[in-house]
Amino acid sequence: MMLADFMLFALLGGLGVALISAPLGVFVVWQRQSYFGATLAHSALLGVSIGLFFQTNLTLSVIVVSLLIAWGVFYLGQTRQLSADTLLGILAHSSLALGLVLISLQDNVQVDLMGYLFGDILSINAFDLALIALVGGFIALFYMRHWQDLLNLTLNPDLAQVEGVPVKWVQLQFVLLLALMIALSMKIVGVLLVTSLLIIPAAAARKLSATPEKMLFMSMLLGSVSVLLGLLASYYWDVPTGPAIVLMATLIFLALLTKKSPQ
Repeated sequence: MMLADFMLFALLGGLGVALISAPLGVFVVWQRQSYFGATLAHSALLGVSIGLFFQTNLTLSVIVVSLLIAWGVFYLGQTRQLSADTLLGILAHSSLALGLVLISLQDNVQVDLMGYLFGDILSINAFDLALIALVGGFIALFYMRHWQDLLNLTLNPDLAQVEGVPVKWVQLQFVLLLALMIALSMKIVGVLLVTSLLIIPAAAARKLSATPEKMLFMSMLLGSVSVLLGLLASYYWDVPTGPAIVLMATLIFLALLTKKSPQ
């Protein structure tokens, strides 16, 4: 495969993840669930270690583990035996620690931990692009059916329940889609930075938007611009691509920070 093909796959993968993360990111920001995203990101490394142990496809292993962790967080959150931040903190750090321990016990496996922690966008292949497109289709279908439900749920969950919104079912679907998005984003920006790609464009878009629909569009646009600028910075200055993408998103956010939000 030519170098140009690697760059094309990297560009398509980065733009794809930016586009699928935006719809989820706006509600993560509105509902203040960034710590939940971080928990799922940390669990991704556990998926890598399990995939290496069983010698399976690492992307699929990460997806399965992320979905299980997301379902576990949702289920345990319904019991209300622990506060949400305590539960997320326990799961985030324990899954990350378990993943690192499992990797360290596999002496015959040579793994680039830096690639998983900070991303390796040039390793994206056609299978990864197909998964990103598939998840994008799921997210589009979910939002076509539940956009208004999500808005009502964000404003007042109890009132949404009274009005007939299937709150728990909508929340579970959202959580599982979030897990899928984070699992697929690991190759782009890595375990430690994936939550940044989810929330920074959405937070920046808030400064440019007077309506939820415009915030969604602007988040998609700013995320895509961050990916493009990050890839260019990586190519011309030979810096790690994942951190470069997040840094570009951060610079855009800082540039908009002093702008007064539309009424």
